Amino acid sequence: MSQGPRTGLAAVSAALLAMSRHLEVRDVLKTIVASARELLDAEYAALGVPDDHGGFAQFVVDGVSEEQWKAIGPLPRQHGILAAMLHDAKTERLADVRKDPRFEGWPSAHPDMSDFLGLPIKDGEETIGALFLANKNCPKPQGGCGFTQDDEELLGILAQHAAIALTNARLYERSRELTIAEERSRIAHELHDAVSQKLFSLRLTAQAAATLMDRDPERAKGELGHVAELAAEAADELRAAVVELRPAALDEDGLVATLRTQIQVLDRAHAAHLTFTTSGIKALPAAQEEAMLRVAQEALHNALRHSGAEKIRVSLDKRGQGAVLRVTDDGAGFDPKAIRSAGRHLGLVSMRDRSSGVGGRLTVESEPGKGTTIEMEVPGG
Repeated sequence: MSQGPRTGLAAVSAALLAMSRHLEVRDVLKTIVASARELLDAEYAALGVPDDHGGFAQFVVDGVSEEQWKAIGPLPRQHGILAAMLHDAKTERLADVRKDPRFEGWPSAHPDMSDFLGLPIKDGEETIGALFLANKNCPKPQGGCGFTQDDEELLGILAQHAAIALTNARLYERSRELTIAEERSRIAHELHDAVSQKLFSLRLTAQAAATLMDRDPERAKGELGHVAELAAEAADELRAAVVELRPAALDEDGLVATLRTQIQVLDRAHAAHLTFTTSGIKALPAAQEEAMLRVAQEALHNALRHSGAEKIRVSLDKRGQGAVLRVTDDGAGFDPKAIRSAGRHLGLVSMRDRSSGVGGRLTVESEPGKGTTIEMEVPGG
């Protein structure tokens, strides 16, 4: 329940700050609605994001209990006053919404509403939502509206910032979707290159064993042993890929435990010997932990697939308020002067983007025949 209105610049500032704290669209919508209801001291507030089919893609309310909301039933359609706000991009301030000729009623479990203030949320010329409040907590002037012109102007300011917050949240979610798609594409490519080759070899070896079964049982036995080895290697490759598809482990186990687990799996799956050491690390901001995990995965992928390394060392240590990740291999290395062409091949562009995206710094040291060291440093938070 609302604790009563806060007034003046402090109240507006608090509402805008609250909106800027969230990046997920649903959280932003909830914050906008709660902020609007508190700022204007209304009993009810709602925000609808329209779809392209006459309904709402999302609809968030504040002031209605969860039980009451379930009893109300399906989401409203774009009709009546809601449609007017969405299609005409026009503010509506009414003394009694029930007396408006456009009013078409509401479900039986819907709370009773009288005075009403609603306006569109716009991104440029596009209406991306509608924000509306009902039943202002104040003595109602006889025959007048509980909401004032000042309320309308204040809600208009809030709606402008709501449009910015909502647009930013949508862009953030879109960027996350693209990142996930890129990760899945990379892993799919790796599976095709590694696992499918092993499965093809397994099939040929099994066929050879079947052919030898009658005329050379000893050789057939050896081939079947090779089949078992190939099957185990393919299973390890799949297991390693599945681990990469589960960055959610960061939320449960943290960066250190997640890295240690993945490196142990890779060590079992490959001929190269992998080790992991760490010291002094505390929890980092979530975005930094995910970026460091992804850089480590990319660097390990390069070392295992392209360098021919026998030993790969991974370390994660405290540095100032932040941390430094280091992946070192004793493989073939490459010429840093050819970094432009090598960068695309080895995913260095992606690693640099991930690092800079969280305020970090990536350095690459390599020399033909003398291995490679990739270091990522983040400032902490």
